[in-house]
Amino acid sequence: MIILENVSKSYSTGAPAINGASLHIKKGEFVFVVGNSGSGKSTLIKLLLKELNPTEGKITVNGTELSRIKRRKVPKFRRQMGVVFQDFRLLRDRNVYENVAFAQRVIQTPTRVIRKSVPAILSLVGLAEKYKAKPKQLSGGEQQRVAIARALVNNPSILLADEPTGNLDPKNSWEIMKLLEEVNKRGTTVLVVTHNREIVNAMQKRVITMKKGIIISDEEKGGYIYEN
Repeated sequence: MIILENVSKSYSTGAPAINGASLHIKKGEFVFVVGNSGSGKSTLIKLLLKELNPTEGKITVNGTELSRIKRRKVPKFRRQMGVVFQDFRLLRDRNVYENVAFAQRVIQTPTRVIRKSVPAILSLVGLAEKYKAKPKQLSGGEQQRVAIARALVNNPSILLADEPTGNLDPKNSWEIMKLLEEVNKRGTTVLVVTHNREIVNAMQKRVITMKKGIIISDEEKGGYIYEN
């Protein structure tokens, strides 16, 4: 599903952001990536999305080696991955329905399909009755649910979540993680970058720990082991 083989990414400023990383994430896994700021977690996400190219090594996603993808085909490649960010990134001038539908309109999904798929995914995330609401009328947890719905509406095989609970209180954080766990149970591979020690330790999923660009630990049912 996701394979990194001795991957490094260096910036012109100095030390590599990723240094000799190798990992294999199987279809249907739920994986946390943890580590302090500057450990390389966000760079890893950008490499998987082909926003960045590795300085060394090989990355394969769903059987496709990323270095072989031509620039014009990158948008199509990204359709197999849903992405959720800490800051939600919703369209403020559009309601919940249109925020989710936007992800399908971009790839020219027929309107008749959108009319079925958007209500179905809003029901999954528990927002069926709020389809007319604007983002400013929603709580932080509800806004993140809209972002997850948008990420899932095109049925991606992989969901990348970059600090999805970073702007949420503990109650909403747990609700979002339970939702991601439910998404995973339905067959989607889920990769979550997080600083939330409590959630990582409680959920007992696979945990990849990074420090200064190096994968220092990869535990099948691990916890947040990093210490400053």
